[in-house]
Amino acid sequence: MQAPRPSKLNSSDHDANLPRRHQGRLCLAAVAIGIASYFIAIFLLSSISFFTQLFYFQRISFESVSPDPHYLGIYSILVPMIGGLIVGLMAKFGSAAIRGHGIPEAMEKILLDESKIPARVLFLKPISSAIAIGSGGPFGAEGPIIATGGALGSLCGQILPLTKFERKILLSCGAAAGMTAIFGTPLAAVLLAIELLLFEFRAQSFIPVALSAVVAAVMRSTFLTTEPFFEMPTMAAVSLAQLPIYLLSGIAFGLLSIFITKSVYLIEDLFDRLPIHWMWWPMLGGIGIGVIGLIEPKSLGVGYSNIGAGLAGNIPVAVALALGFWKFCSWVIALSSGTSGGTLAPLLTFGALSGYAFGVACNAIPGVNIDVHVTALIGMAAVFAGCSRALFASVIFALETTQQPLGIVPLLGACAVSYLVSHWFMKTSIMTEKIVRRGVRVPTDYFPLRSQD
Repeated sequence: MQAPRPSKLNSSDHDANLPRRHQGRLCLAAVAIGIASYFIAIFLLSSISFFTQLFYFQRISFESVSPDPHYLGIYSILVPMIGGLIVGLMAKFGSAAIRGHGIPEAMEKILLDESKIPARVLFLKPISSAIAIGSGGPFGAEGPIIATGGALGSLCGQILPLTKFERKILLSCGAAAGMTAIFGTPLAAVLLAIELLLFEFRAQSFIPVALSAVVAAVMRSTFLTTEPFFEMPTMAAVSLAQLPIYLLSGIAFGLLSIFITKSVYLIEDLFDRLPIHWMWWPMLGGIGIGVIGLIEPKSLGVGYSNIGAGLAGNIPVAVALALGFWKFCSWVIALSSGTSGGTLAPLLTFGALSGYAFGVACNAIPGVNIDVHVTALIGMAAVFAGCSRALFASVIFALETTQQPLGIVPLLGACAVSYLVSHWFMKTSIMTEKIVRRGVRVPTDYFPLRSQD
């Protein structure tokens, strides 16, 4: 067995305090990255709309639209195949770094390549993701924008005379700013950067990340909207009788997280065994996306409305379960094929729909009375926590996207339980399994600092 390759992220990277002039330079660069990331996010969203309009409705428009309903009939199977072929060609002849959902690739660059992401990824990743999603890929925009923002930060770190430690900070700035520009979740974005990218916790690292996210948040609220990303009925305070059920739901969502993660890499292993070049895999995955799209058209594209339906509780349980199942099948096939897409929106979809169904099932038991909107919210966050192992980012993300402050108690409890179950039964996460298989040792704890720091 090949011994794991140690990461190049060692204690010296964390023990060296930055001079004040370097700290100021990083903060200024972080602000600039926050501004630029907002415009990159707008470009990505507009591109997704453009390609969706082009592929499914044969018109030139940047107006946001869902592939469902379209009028292509059985010929719609060809659309994801064409999109997958284009993405495969871009990966083969442009950069293989655009494959996948972005965060594992960014983690690998931090751990092994001094946070150096090729400049061409900054352009190829958003375009390839827009083509993949616009042609029906069941992804959200958040993974690609995190990867693209990270590429922007890395490029700035390569242009400026910075150390690899400073470059890692700017990469994290771009990732956090990109996520904030899409969802309006600055605190969750900072926590995600700390838990999955920085691998340590101290002010000189996370302050530039925070500034970058804040700038992106202000840009978003100024030019887009201040409304919550997901609408749901106002929550009431959790009662003592409800809390055990919400905590027990964390076990269910933790087990679901394990199933999701194992399924992704099981199907990916099957693609690895194909006797053809990986360039063709996204096109083959497109066949599955297209066929499933005929069965359940709402499985095509981003599908943020599916998450909203689960949180609002205005969808029959049977429909919610069927939609979640077909969306899951489509996403697993697409992601495992190596196309360019993300994980966050699909995980939120599975979690919200299954959480809603869990709440309805619990209320069918005599004497049980829980809020199905809360279980949907818990499912949304707990599945993400169990799959990604980003506990605090998952909790805060759910709070910021719904603006439901009373959700903190059930969210924190259920996400902690989901994380614990996932950690007990699965050594890696959906973010780390791929790079661990390549022999990369991924830190699981924050690095300790020396006393003089």
